[in-house]
Amino acid sequence: MRCLVVEDDPDIQADLRHGLEASGFAVDTAGDGRDAWFLGDTEDYDAVVLDLGLPQLDGLSVLRRWRSAGRAFPVIVLSARGDWTEKVEGIEAGADDYMGKPFQMGELLARVRGLTRRGAGRTSNVVAVGRLRLDTARMSATFDGAPAQLSPLEFRLLDHLAHSPDRPVPAGELAEQLYGVGDADAGDTNAIEAIVARLRRKFGARIIATRRGFGYLPGDPS
Repeated sequence: MRCLVVEDDPDIQADLRHGLEASGFAVDTAGDGRDAWFLGDTEDYDAVVLDLGLPQLDGLSVLRRWRSAGRAFPVIVLSARGDWTEKVEGIEAGADDYMGKPFQMGELLARVRGLTRRGAGRTSNVVAVGRLRLDTARMSATFDGAPAQLSPLEFRLLDHLAHSPDRPVPAGELAEQLYGVGDADAGDTNAIEAIVARLRRKFGARIIATRRGFGYLPGDPS
């Protein structure tokens, strides 16, 4: 899953990035409103953490532009100001949730996970890929009921496939999910093929299906 963090304080931005990456997200960051607006307008995200007090373009204006353009990804608004009128403005502008600063990282991560589940039409933390079960809250996995060891890259790849069960996912899209925007390896489909091959060695060739010329699908559960 992909998350955009929009925060002009470098320390808070680094903390948010670290926490979200530890929770399985590929994270992009922006430090001002103009960069944030561009990324949100051109990239697909599973969630956005948006500070309101931004240089260049304030957070509410960024959010209004996204919603006017039909960008529907979940947005959690952050603000150091406690004015209730600002909270109302954020919700009316299209925010899905609101947290004041300072905040507890654990609570923010729980809210982000909740929003991504609802956005995907799910109410459970557990998703399935063939005979694998991924617990996205605990970042753990089981295979036929027994604990399974997955690297963070393997977990994120499988999680994205589980969110797209009815369509083949191109290797380039998976690379963006795993590595984020601007990473030197983002277009390296060979790396995705290597991760898929490793998963097949671990859990059997049917864990991930290939539709040649189109991409990958979650495997047959049988």
